[in-house]
Amino acid sequence: MFVVELIYKADLEEIDARMRAHMAFLKKHYAEGRFLISGRKIPRDGGIILALGKSSDEIEAIMREDPFCKHGLAEFRVIEFRASQRADDIPKRVES
Repeated sequence: MFVVELIYKADLEEIDARMRAHMAFLKKHYAEGRFLISGRKIPRDGGIILALGKSSDEIEAIMREDPFCKHGLAEFRVIEFRASQRADDIPKRVES
């Protein structure tokens, strides 16, 4: 399991201009079972994605295709971890 941190390198106007393409990227990887949860950081200087993959190399390759990263608007950091515990009521806790 991986935590991906996106760090914006551009102003929010440029980020917002590519948001539709970024959302399409996210939807694709949710549909393929790779992404579990994602959202904006607070303050809004990037985002977080919880992802599943075989290796950090695989996740890094996926993230290089994110329109934000592809166009130099953001960089990313991939942190691998082994999930060993979880709350039984995760869906209830993360409802937005």
